[in-house]
Amino acid sequence: MTLPLRDTIVTYASGSIEETASVLHTQPHGDRLAVIVDRTPVHPVDAGWPDQGPDRAAFVVGGEALEVLDCVVGATDATELFVGADIPVRKGTEGWAFVAVHLVAADAAVAEGDTALIAVESDHRQALSVGHTACHLASLALNRALAGAWRKEGRTDALGSPDFDGTAIETSTITEGGSVDEFRVGKSVRKAGFDPESLADLAALGDEVDRILAEWTTSGARIRIDRDGDGLTDRRWWVAELPEGEARIPCGGTHVRSLAELGAVTVTLTRRELEGAVGVTMVTRAGG
Repeated sequence: MTLPLRDTIVTYASGSIEETASVLHTQPHGDRLAVIVDRTPVHPVDAGWPDQGPDRAAFVVGGEALEVLDCVVGATDATELFVGADIPVRKGTEGWAFVAVHLVAADAAVAEGDTALIAVESDHRQALSVGHTACHLASLALNRALAGAWRKEGRTDALGSPDFDGTAIETSTITEGGSVDEFRVGKSVRKAGFDPESLADLAALGDEVDRILAEWTTSGARIRIDRDGDGLTDRRWWVAELPEGEARIPCGGTHVRSLAELGAVTVTLTRRELEGAVGVTMVTRAGG
């Protein structure tokens, strides 16, 4: 069976943790076997912005359970499969299909044409979904807390606050029940109008972020994922109905359905001295 010509149908955005799928293609990949199916509930890691890692999951084929060791976004032009950072084109490039590449043991008993029951570990999925929703919420709260630190008008976030997160973010890592975000305030951020002196008292800033977070989580606001379609590269948005209004952020990850699922959300801000810049690390925790 040839490589697929269409994107993998993904159902994790709707909260699915189990699907029955057809195996479209298998091939060796390093010391593992790459498996592509027509549809999957498994969230893959995307090398372009690897904030949320892969789900833990298993295939059941012919009554035998096969552990999914990793799941990575791949792409194919129907002649060759490229995985992760080796993908040579952007999403949406004509003639290319973007697929979820499930990596299993090299000797796994799975072949093209098989039917597989794919099951995601629900507790791990929930923990990552809590962490990802808390991450978005904390970024909005940080932006609001720093709204007075800007001397110029510039890009704004989903609630209309100056977008410190979007301007200064270097990396974001979703953890079970939280996240770690690294910000860099260098020449370009200062040129955009941000005053680094607003970061002088990180304890006070963290307290203000926590106050805003408490206000929002107490509301129990509803969360949903809007999407253009069910293909891997179809655009998706995280939407939160916050007291200030609807916040809408492009996002391909998984999330809870209500802020009531988060419990208390708090942040810890620490400073890092960088060459020619100020670094700030924000650790977000939910469920406290």
